[in-house]
Amino acid sequence: MKQQIAQLMDELAPLEAFNDTALPDVRIHKSSHGLQREPLCYRQGIIIVGNGAKKIHLGSHTYHYNPDNYLVLTVPLPAECEAIATPEDPLLAMMIDIDLTVLHEIITEMESANRSFDSCPKGPGLFVSRSTHEIHDASLRLLSALQSPDEARIIGPGVVRELLYRIMCSENGNALYSLATKNSNLARIDRALKQIHSHYNEPMDVDELASIVNMSPSSFHRTFKQVTGTSPIQYLKRIRLDKARSLFYEHGFRVNEVARKVGYESSTQFSREFKRIFGHSPADVLKQVS
Repeated sequence: MKQQIAQLMDELAPLEAFNDTALPDVRIHKSSHGLQREPLCYRQGIIIVGNGAKKIHLGSHTYHYNPDNYLVLTVPLPAECEAIATPEDPLLAMMIDIDLTVLHEIITEMESANRSFDSCPKGPGLFVSRSTHEIHDASLRLLSALQSPDEARIIGPGVVRELLYRIMCSENGNALYSLATKNSNLARIDRALKQIHSHYNEPMDVDELASIVNMSPSSFHRTFKQVTGTSPIQYLKRIRLDKARSLFYEHGFRVNEVARKVGYESSTQFSREFKRIFGHSPADVLKQVS
């Protein structure tokens, strides 16, 4: 079954990097080259690997995932990543966005069947779980449906819903339950992160952000670091710098222009922090893309 999953992912990924599918919430990622430890920003979602292997470094923790397990990010996270891949043996992975409306519906139905959850799990905003036969089977059926726009539209959403249900039934299902529970600490941090991502280029007051999500400043700082592995200010910097890197590669803007667009008043400070995170200066990036 795992070989079939890898084959279908490969068929759906004619391009290197991200490939859209007939479902807007599902993408296939392909890489024919390994990746040494490099800063990356991960979206909230589920990642199922068909071939190859990856590591995520978050704070002092390292998470390994491959075709035998799957990764769930309950919130968007800046982290560092390593990947094992070659042109003959590429990395293939399916990425599924988490639809909170669907998650709420699943939880409501599970609770009506007297299933209980812990809404206060402690730990970072990601987990790796071993793939079961049911996860592999649903993944294969989803990939098969994605081969046809009609099947993807008619069958696909139901299989995505099944995958969410299977993950809810796993030992880490409490994390998704907490994400969908409005007043849980994880849900509050998720709302704070959405605020950061929507207004990353504006000045940010951390105490005001804590107030927006109804948390005390001390509780907000503690929980934020527990979930993301970093402080609110450092998280904001990483998001700004990741957006800046995208602007360089996609548009080739000048350094001072990019610095201003992502919220830096000083292009000198921007260049210094960019080099500290990515290992090369903005000017070096511009040389690569010019």
